[in-house]
Amino acid sequence: MYKISKEDAYFFTNGKLFDAKRIFGSFLNRNAEGVIESTRFTVYAPNAKHVSVIGDFNDWSIYAHALTKIDDLGVWSVTIPWNLEWATYKYFIDTGSETLYKADPYATFAEERPGTSSKVYDIDGYQWNDHDWQYSKGKVYDKPMAIYELHLGSWRRRYGQFVKYNEIVDELIQHIKEQNFTHVELMPVYEHPLDDSWGYQGTGYFAATSRFGVPKDLMYMIDRLHQENIGVLLDWVPGHICRDAHGLYFFDGTPLFEHDEEWKRENKVWGTANLDLSKGTTRSFLISNALFWMEYFHIDGFRIDAVANLIYYLGDLRNGVNEGALHFLRELSTQIFKKDDRVLLMAEDSTAYPGVTKPVSAGGLGFNYKWNMGFMNDVLKYFKKDPIYRKWHHNNITFGLTYAFSEQFILPFSHDEVVHGKGTLLTKMSGDYWQKFANYKTLIGLWITHPGKKLLFMGQEFAQFSEWDHNDSLDWNLFEYESHRTANRFVRDMLDLYKNSKELYEQDHDPKGFMWIDPNNKAQSIFSYCRFARDGSFYVVVLNMTPLAHHNYELGVPQKGTYVEVINSDRDIYGGSNQYNGARLFTYDGKRHNQEQYIKMLIAPLSVTILKLEK
Repeated sequence: MYKISKEDAYFFTNGKLFDAKRIFGSFLNRNAEGVIESTRFTVYAPNAKHVSVIGDFNDWSIYAHALTKIDDLGVWSVTIPWNLEWATYKYFIDTGSETLYKADPYATFAEERPGTSSKVYDIDGYQWNDHDWQYSKGKVYDKPMAIYELHLGSWRRRYGQFVKYNEIVDELIQHIKEQNFTHVELMPVYEHPLDDSWGYQGTGYFAATSRFGVPKDLMYMIDRLHQENIGVLLDWVPGHICRDAHGLYFFDGTPLFEHDEEWKRENKVWGTANLDLSKGTTRSFLISNALFWMEYFHIDGFRIDAVANLIYYLGDLRNGVNEGALHFLRELSTQIFKKDDRVLLMAEDSTAYPGVTKPVSAGGLGFNYKWNMGFMNDVLKYFKKDPIYRKWHHNNITFGLTYAFSEQFILPFSHDEVVHGKGTLLTKMSGDYWQKFANYKTLIGLWITHPGKKLLFMGQEFAQFSEWDHNDSLDWNLFEYESHRTANRFVRDMLDLYKNSKELYEQDHDPKGFMWIDPNNKAQSIFSYCRFARDGSFYVVVLNMTPLAHHNYELGVPQKGTYVEVINSDRDIYGGSNQYNGARLFTYDGKRHNQEQYIKMLIAPLSVTILKLEK
């Protein structure tokens, strides 16, 4: 019989065992010739009176295969002398007062919904071919990062059905490369019972969801993406769990992983249960899970969902700081970066809690990126306004620069902004049909040229009209329409410019990378600024937030010389009115906007113009 050591049990219960998958779950045991001779099941259920493994291999009998409690460590185990690969199973748990039928918390595969059982799966043995990616990928702080947020179940469907991991990958690679994104972020792909939760209410943290195939199909998809130099990030939810009866919730009849106190545990807003991250068993489970995804699926980073709900009990400042959760986050980042310091650890955090992206050694929480929710909210609020009123909301654009370098930020336009009646990026924009597209392109220009890495939800790259529907494909038919094709061309060209312009990314986290030219032109709702690379090269960015064109606009610039237009969202190739600066722009001596020289330029209506000093 398998024996867990007292040392393992001690570290597990104290939150210091970070490879718990080595101990718990189902395991196929092979002889010297590699033939599977037996299957072991091991589970942690300290408050159970009796545990059996039941499944399609023993007619779901609660008596056929009882587990033995190992000493008094709370660990139960049994080895069955059969090859049970692909077998469907659950744990039958008798608590003395009730009987429970639970999926395996450490299972690496599960039957497809509406089934809720685990499956014995051989997670080992995939032959990876992403060696070049693993060798060459580096830290992204001074590199471009444009993330494509993806919901696999609704990106594309075929005949109304899900497309498998290994079948969707060719189209996905082609699209990501054509659009010039550098990374893809998968909304949760670990097992979850309800499509409507989008994966955020999970039951099988170690199991890649069976909706899209087997786990090795997901490995293949990630492998192929890596071979095309596309990073893969995972949306991960360590804060709360699904309350379905077969999941982690009250696993052995007690809140084994959750808070003991009901007010901390029951998240009534989301209908979930909050995990108690001060419990050693919960920390061991979750940190082991993150490292598992890194080891077995070569994940390049994690976006941690609902960090506000971790920092403060129930996400409410009035409930106080959750010190156990802070300890967990610091331990999580320490272990992740110990394994690979190039990994991205990103916080979806709407709080003003300080030091989220500071290292643990400097007193921070240890994330290396934080979603800039303030930027997203302020900017979208501004673009919803009719241009005639924008001069009174000028600070919605400028305020973000007062804190842009206080953390390391990602600028997100995520799925949360295109559901529940919020509209899409395009339909949020004010004005008539033409103005909506012009505003949309100006928004994209601001997003790309503002300090911070980038994230865009799928469908927004071609200005989808309809809100996201997780039960249907994106509206790919919109590419048949000129207005959407030209808008998408602008997004592609802006992302291409971003990826190939160190001025737009090299000093994302350094105030030296940004300089206002004129943040105060409220009367005309014009914003102008520079983005600098370390070598001093720079772009001049001009945003016109009204439908009025300005001819011979005198704009102060940092250096004498000749300026040329790099991109202009009003060009006809982008569906604009084709008012642009075709000729070179020469500087004149004279003080404008605190600069010693200026240029005279055309500023097109509702547009972004980017200029560069000609060498």
